[in-house]
Amino acid sequence: MSQENGFFDACRNGNIDEVKILVAANASLVNSRDAKEFTPLILAVYYNQTGVVEFLIDNGAEVDAQDAAGNTALMGVAFKGYAPLAKKLLDAGADVDVRNGNDTTALMFAAMCRQLQIAKLLLQNGADVHLADASGQTALGHAAVKENEAMIALLKQYMQ
Repeated sequence: MSQENGFFDACRNGNIDEVKILVAANASLVNSRDAKEFTPLILAVYYNQTGVVEFLIDNGAEVDAQDAAGNTALMGVAFKGYAPLAKKLLDAGADVDVRNGNDTTALMFAAMCRQLQIAKLLLQNGADVHLADASGQTALGHAAVKENEAMIALLKQYMQ
């Protein structure tokens, strides 16, 4: 197994000691990419590896880096529902309105996946409720499809 593959596995599995050792030996691993263009940060976020996420951010991980589909770490937490990681990414300067290959934003993912707490964080950090994805749906449209009244009410508060 290559050093890079071992690094991605360590990020995915939350092996912070291994991550630290590998980054000490090769700092460029922090912003490396696997075959699917996933960054270590995207993987660590997706697998809810808080310690690894903090370490990567502290060591220069690009918080808005996108994978092959255009998804960011913030989109991953919006999909998965890890609010504490969303806060860490936002505190590190993550752009709330980055769009993936389908023009979907983190707020739209939060609406689709019923992640009210994350939607609140995104909106408090300036997420644009008026953006639409490639199919013409806004976050409000996605919330309506899910019949999520709490999400609809929240989004409407920001539509002024």
